[in-house]
Amino acid sequence: MPTVLIIDDNPAVATALALSLSLNELDAVHAASPQEGLAVLQSRAVDLVIQDMNFSADTTSGAEGEELFRAIRAEHPDLPVILLTAWTHLDTAVSLVKAGAADYLAKPWDDQRLLASVKNLLELGDANRVLARERGQRRRSRDALLVDLDSRGLIWADRATEGVLRLAAQVAKSDVSVLITGPNGAGKEKFAEILQANSAVAKGPFVTLNCGAIPGELIEAELFGAEAGAYTGASKSREGKFEAADGGTLFLDEIGNLPPSGQMKLLRVLETGRFERLGSNRERQVRVRVISATNADLPAMIRAGQFREDLYYRLNVIELRVPPLVERSDDILPLAEYFLAGERRLSAEACDALLGHDWPGNVRELKNVMLRARLLTTDVEIPRTALGLPDRHVVRVHPTLDNEPDRAAIEAAISRSSGVLSQAASALGLSRQALYRRMERFGIARQ
Repeated sequence: MPTVLIIDDNPAVATALALSLSLNELDAVHAASPQEGLAVLQSRAVDLVIQDMNFSADTTSGAEGEELFRAIRAEHPDLPVILLTAWTHLDTAVSLVKAGAADYLAKPWDDQRLLASVKNLLELGDANRVLARERGQRRRSRDALLVDLDSRGLIWADRATEGVLRLAAQVAKSDVSVLITGPNGAGKEKFAEILQANSAVAKGPFVTLNCGAIPGELIEAELFGAEAGAYTGASKSREGKFEAADGGTLFLDEIGNLPPSGQMKLLRVLETGRFERLGSNRERQVRVRVISATNADLPAMIRAGQFREDLYYRLNVIELRVPPLVERSDDILPLAEYFLAGERRLSAEACDALLGHDWPGNVRELKNVMLRARLLTTDVEIPRTALGLPDRHVVRVHPTLDNEPDRAAIEAAISRSSGVLSQAASALGLSRQALYRRMERFGIARQ
C-alpha cells in the first residue's frame, strides 16, 4: 500500500486528510512539524508528501514551508511533494512549483482534486521507478558490452543501435565477409571501423574504397593494382587496394556500383585470395578480411541482372543492417549534443524539433544541422529557428484529465508512425517519456 506523509501542525487537517486517503487504500503517516516530518523521511519509505506551508513560528509568509520543501528536495529529489496552505502568496507557490513541487492546493481543499493529484503522482512515481529500473538495466547491459569492445567513439543510446553493435561484436573476430546495409549517412563506415578494431587483424591496415567514386574503367586497377603501361597514363607500377590491405581489412563502400568485370574478379579473390595486377601475368596472394557496404537493394539488382548472385552470397555471410536515424530516435539528442561539442545547448523547442524531424539524410544531415546552428547562434542556447528545419503540420491531440489517450489511441498513433515513437508522441501531444509511461501502464511493448 502506498504511503503518504502528512506534515501539518493542525491535527484536524491531518485527521481529515488521513481519513480521505485511507478510504482510497492509501496509508497515511502524520508529522506535526517540519523537524518531525524530516525525521520520518529518514526512518521509513514514503511515496508522497503533503505538506503545509505555515507552522507555529510564522502563519502567513510561507517561509517555514519553503524551507521544509527545499530540505525535502535536497535529500529526496524524486519524491513528489504537494503544497497545502490557506495563506501563502501566489508568487511563493509558483516559485516552488518551478523548483520541483508536484502540485499546490489551497485550503479548504477539494477532496476530488486532491485525490486525483495524489493518485496521478503515485502512478507517475511507479512509472518512473519502472523506467529507472529499465534505464539501470540498459546502463549495466551497455557497460558490459563495452568492457571488451572498442566502439570507436560511437555515440548511441537507442536499443536498435545497440542491437547492431552487439551483432558486430559477435562477428568481429571471425574472418567471414560482412555486408553492412542501410541508407546514406546512417553510419555504415563507422560500423566497418568497429568490425576492424575488434577483429583478429585489428593491428593490420584498414583500407577503404568507394566503388561509386571510381570510374568503371579504373575500378580494377584500384582494386588489384596495375603494371606500368597497363593503360593510358600508367607510367609506373602501383599496388591496388587488396595489396595495401594485406593482413588487415578492406572496406568496399557502395559495392552495388561495382561494374560486372570487377564483380567477377572480386569473386575470384574472395574465393582464392589470389589475383593479378592489370597488365601482369604474375599471380599474387593476399589475406584480407573484406567488409562491404551498400544502400542499394542488391536482391533487386540481382533480379535485374545488374549484380552477381554468387558474389552477393559471398559478401553477405553476415549482414549488419544499420537503421535510418528516424528508426533509432533515442540516438538523435545524444548525437546532436556531441556535434555541438559543449559550445551550445539545445532549447526545449529545439529538442522537440529534432525529435519530430524525419532525417532523410540521417546522421550526416543531423551533423550538418548542428554545425549550422552553432555558427548561426550567438547565445548559449540554440533556439528552434536556428536549426533551419521545416515546420511539421501535425494534428495534435492534447491530453487533458478528460481527454487522456487510451490504449487504442496510443496503438493507433504508433501504427500510423510505423513504430517511430518520437513521431507517435508528437502526434499525441506527449513527450517521449510521457508516451513511454503510458505504454508501460497499458502493457504496450517497445519494439
